[in-house]
Amino acid sequence: MKEILTGIADLIFPPRCVTCDDLLERHDSLPFCPSCLDGIRFIRSPLCPRCGVHFPVTEGEDHLCGDCLTAERPYAVARSVGRYEETLLTAIHRFKYRGRTGIGEILGGIMADFAGGIWDMKVFERIVPVPLHRRRLRERGFNQSMILARELSKRFDIPLDFTSLRREVFTPPQVGLGREARSANVHGAFAVRHPERIAGRRILLVDDVYTTGSTLAECARVLIRAQAEAVAVLTLARAVHDHDRLPEPEPTFPE
Repeated sequence: MKEILTGIADLIFPPRCVTCDDLLERHDSLPFCPSCLDGIRFIRSPLCPRCGVHFPVTEGEDHLCGDCLTAERPYAVARSVGRYEETLLTAIHRFKYRGRTGIGEILGGIMADFAGGIWDMKVFERIVPVPLHRRRLRERGFNQSMILARELSKRFDIPLDFTSLRREVFTPPQVGLGREARSANVHGAFAVRHPERIAGRRILLVDDVYTTGSTLAECARVLIRAQAEAVAVLTLARAVHDHDRLPEPEPTFPE
């Protein structure tokens, strides 16, 4: 019956690639045409087991990267589905800056497939999206991280907490800033409003892109300060370079 209903839906609403809009032969867990699917570079071993950065070699064992050898991370582990380039970059751009929230729900499902394959999701007690400042939220109309996190919450039946962690300080966009400037830009920007919801719990912190990790590290630091037992980080994409940019600047929207 499910196959019959899916077939009828395909006739009425034929599936399309989420990045180029080409028609697909059928609905699939990875809704990309062959060409766009080839443009996704999934992050696999060898990688850093702490921060999840991918190494340029294609063979070898996982090992700590130089940054994780020399500095403490406020989170226990971070992982990303794929590299922030080509197909994933385009999909995120369409979702985040063109208001295609349906694409965000699909991308959240892909994140859920990935997370379920590498972790026992039962260990997490709260899913927390990286928050936007209310001014940025008013401009964009939605928080892309919350849409991704909501799909994870639904898939694994883990409470979604989007009110405890707040962005209290409006900061300039991180795009184009280097590692040190990014860290300084977000320092002190976040706060926990409901520490009783965080204390003693294992938190999954969700965002769309891990660039230098400054924003995620600051959020994790604030959560740990609120007595979270541990924080893990999950993002859809991981930037290849600190200065990765989106293909177009973010548009402004009327209030």
